[in-house]
Amino acid sequence: MHALILTIHIIVCLMLVGFVLIQHGKGADAGAAFGGGGGGGGASGSLFGSQGSASFLSRTSAILAAIFFMTSLTLAYFSVDRPDKVQSVTQTAPAEQKIEETPADLPELP
Repeated sequence: MHALILTIHIIVCLMLVGFVLIQHGKGADAGAAFGGGGGGGGASGSLFGSQGSASFLSRTSAILAAIFFMTSLTLAYFSVDRPDKVQSVTQTAPAEQKIEETPADLPELP
């Protein structure tokens, strides 16, 4: 279950980044209206209409953001420490074994 939610979370994260990067800022509308770039405000002939792409991208980004927050909260819930859960690697390590060291023969220093 954790792996499935994590996979959905990563996919939604990448899609959200992509949709935010596709959107244009508010300043781009003013440049298109005054003829900056390509001959005027010819945005009405685009795929979604004059304002359709902005509302589609904004709405899609909002939905992806909501899914991102829900998966974030779900992953945070699943990562809560439980008493039966192992807290550290040292808890699963075997008990220490006493190692007898024999002194090495060291040469005398001048």
